[in-house]
Amino acid sequence: MDYFIIVVTTAAGLYFHWWLFHRIRQWSDRDLALSFAEGDQDKRQYMLEQLARARHEGVRRRELPAWLEQAAAQYPVSSV
Repeated sequence: MDYFIIVVTTAAGLYFHWWLFHRIRQWSDRDLALSFAEGDQDKRQYMLEQLARARHEGVRRRELPAWLEQAAAQYPVSSV
């Protein structure tokens, strides 16, 4: 019974750390995308869509900053 408890708590701890690691990576990627929005609400939505597109296209994490920067440069500027 002692081994069972050790195995279950170790597995739960490893899963929690894996889950937390991936959540932190998602949050940092989201913050990176939003940093290119420069406070503009429309651009903010656009950058979040571009982040989702990058994930869908399978852009590697080390290539993500340059990819998002290029996407931000392509944002259509509206003259109001």
